[in-house]
Amino acid sequence: MNTKRLAMILGLLIATFAQAQVNPPFKVEPIASFDEPWALAILPDGRMLVTEKKGNVFIVTRQGEVSGKVNGVPDVDYGGQGGLGDVALHPKFAENRLVYLSFAEGGAGGARGAAVIRGVLEETEDGAALSHVEVIWRQYPKQFGYGHYGHRLLFDDDGYLWISSGDRQKFTPSQDMQSNLGKILRLHDDGSIPKDNPFVDYPTREASVDDVGVYGQIWSLGHRNPLGIAFDLDGRLWGAEMGPEGGDELNLIKRAANYGYPVVSNGDHYDGRAIPDHETHPEFEEPAVTWTPVISPGNLMFYRGSLFQNWRGDALIAGLSAKAIVRIELDGERAREAERYDKGVRIRSVVEGPDGALWVLEDERQGSGGRLLRLTPKG
Repeated sequence: MNTKRLAMILGLLIATFAQAQVNPPFKVEPIASFDEPWALAILPDGRMLVTEKKGNVFIVTRQGEVSGKVNGVPDVDYGGQGGLGDVALHPKFAENRLVYLSFAEGGAGGARGAAVIRGVLEETEDGAALSHVEVIWRQYPKQFGYGHYGHRLLFDDDGYLWISSGDRQKFTPSQDMQSNLGKILRLHDDGSIPKDNPFVDYPTREASVDDVGVYGQIWSLGHRNPLGIAFDLDGRLWGAEMGPEGGDELNLIKRAANYGYPVVSNGDHYDGRAIPDHETHPEFEEPAVTWTPVISPGNLMFYRGSLFQNWRGDALIAGLSAKAIVRIELDGERAREAERYDKGVRIRSVVEGPDGALWVLEDERQGSGGRLLRLTPKG
């Protein structure tokens, strides 16, 4: 038995024991149900925008009142892991009402890839709609298949838009600088490229019309399927991504860094072929935490509130295959799993509300839609 499979078995035993020991410190309040919910964003007035993978966006109150569908949402290429994805508000949403959505987009000959639009959210007596919709980013090149879009969205305090872009299950694009697949990307809010991005002047040859600026978007490379990006309380960017068979990762995302996939991974290919571990290639960045067996991260956040008093500064990961919320403690640039709260269902997203409560989206329950939950401390 190879060392990775031994580690998988040992990890499974440890994770099972850890989950059995944890008494969740929160009470759970079901709020609403949806059909394959994927992401949520909290509006300034406390209402939420919730996306469904099949292509719907709803406005939801804290009491669980769900609006009709928001009009003006683009058509999505639904299937496999593809469909409507993340939602983010412009940092100046209160002034400009700009909403950003990521989604899987069809292309010529059946190829497909992720894209990002922005539009103005307008609300009238007749309902809500996005107007002035424009595509500001696309994965390049489009690929065949339905997996590993990534497409999580994040704004930082300086107004830059960050996008996680999966490898589309094609492996080599993660190391290809003429592709924006398998990368973490940094853009202006209109999709243009910041002049201080690390690869703006790469390569030296003149780019073709199709790939102009793709390399300029790149902040880091060598990722597989990054489904969570978030800044910690000290302003450092972290990413959570799915590994192959074993080797899910939590990474501290550094400027121009290469995280090694598919050259290295702490997991192996699904067909049993070995992948060298990170330690065999010191030129690549090593993950801060790896999981074997995998947790299948759905998203990543850092807790900033005071409602859960002992969690301030900790990371929370939505665990899909783990069917849990995974809490991570940080010590500078180091991290470790602290606790795992078993939910018995795949968790797609965890978001902090203005009062410090946690809003959680279930991926899908057996025989019913995924629920929106509100978590608050016990007692």
